[in-house]
Amino acid sequence: MKACPLPGLRCETALAIQEATLITPVPAEKASAAAALLECLRPAQWLKNGFVFCALIFSRGLGDWRRDFAVSGAAGVFCAMSSALYLLNDVLDAAEDRKHPVKRHRPIAAGRLNPQLALGTAAVLAPAALVAAWRIDRDFFQVLALYAGLNFLYSAWLKRIVLVDVFVIAAGFVLRVLAGAIVIHVEMSAWLVVCATLLALFLALGKRRHELVLLGQAAVHHRVTLVSYSPQLLDQLIAIVTACTVMSYSLYTLSDDVRAKFPGKRLELTIPFVLFGIFRYLYQVHERRGGGNPTRMLFTDRVLLATVVLWAAAVIGIIYL
Repeated sequence: MKACPLPGLRCETALAIQEATLITPVPAEKASAAAALLECLRPAQWLKNGFVFCALIFSRGLGDWRRDFAVSGAAGVFCAMSSALYLLNDVLDAAEDRKHPVKRHRPIAAGRLNPQLALGTAAVLAPAALVAAWRIDRDFFQVLALYAGLNFLYSAWLKRIVLVDVFVIAAGFVLRVLAGAIVIHVEMSAWLVVCATLLALFLALGKRRHELVLLGQAAVHHRVTLVSYSPQLLDQLIAIVTACTVMSYSLYTLSDDVRAKFPGKRLELTIPFVLFGIFRYLYQVHERRGGGNPTRMLFTDRVLLATVVLWAAAVIGIIYL
């Protein structure tokens, strides 16, 4: 058995890094290193860090420039950390990504970006994000460190454990919501935690289904855990999470907590937007084989985008006007 070349990591993870760094860039791909690096940072995925603003909006803090500035700074820190983790993940998954019809075009998997440059950039972004988080708030620093550690374990190991992989993805969204509440020093509603968790599980399960349907029998060669899933199982899990998400949001809008925080406000009027948005997403997943990239789907499906915008406008209008 070969000795682990990089002490402190699982041997298979270290070997993945070593293998990726030995890739010779493809001469046919003439994209600049800067453009390839920017692509690996996945700026489109920064939209996920919008979950940091949930506590600000639902605490009626929107418009307070101090709180707005603090939450915006926290979101920026999450963007830096998440990009660092994307770079690390792309290096670790380079071999598997080459077997995927879509992911094989990622810069590292395609040989357009030197893995050493990617790892070097991640080594700069991650510590910088942690230092910035420490200066913003000590508790926020702990949440960000937990987020980074959890995602590192996901890239190195947890993504290979069935069901645990989707719960880790969901945990990342919940930590974003928690971080937003911490930096403005407000108590986070339990309902907000439940709704964020269920919505994140809904998106993660939809992504797994998309991978399974897209890859078919070759799925096991891309991601080991996919062999433990089946379209029938994922459809049942998605159905359960969908019902729980709609019910939880509906109960939240009708709860005593909302009545006390927003007296006279009819937040339950936003339920139809949530229902239609989830139905539209399910339509894309089942009929259009979507769900692999929720962020891209949001911007390419005008109906879904309009629904999200109208829901956000309705929430802000009801709470603040």
